[in-house]
Amino acid sequence: MKAVLKLEGLDCANCAAKIENEVQRIPGVEEAAVTFMTQKMTIVAPDEDIERIVEEATRLTKKLEGDVVVKRIK
Repeated sequence: MKAVLKLEGLDCANCAAKIENEVQRIPGVEEAAVTFMTQKMTIVAPDEDIERIVEEATRLTKKLEGDVVVKRIK
């Protein structure tokens, strides 16, 4: 399953890369990509794990970049 999150307030491409690298380390993530230009994160994971992974990715993003607002859009 694929989830798409909007990362409002993402400041730089380095921040996007840092978030992407950390989200890719979450157990169960098959693929994770953060695009600075669109301020979106796409996560691919098994259906049974996607909700847990989205929650973990949201917490991780807020920990790494406290000013970023994370909203699930798909």
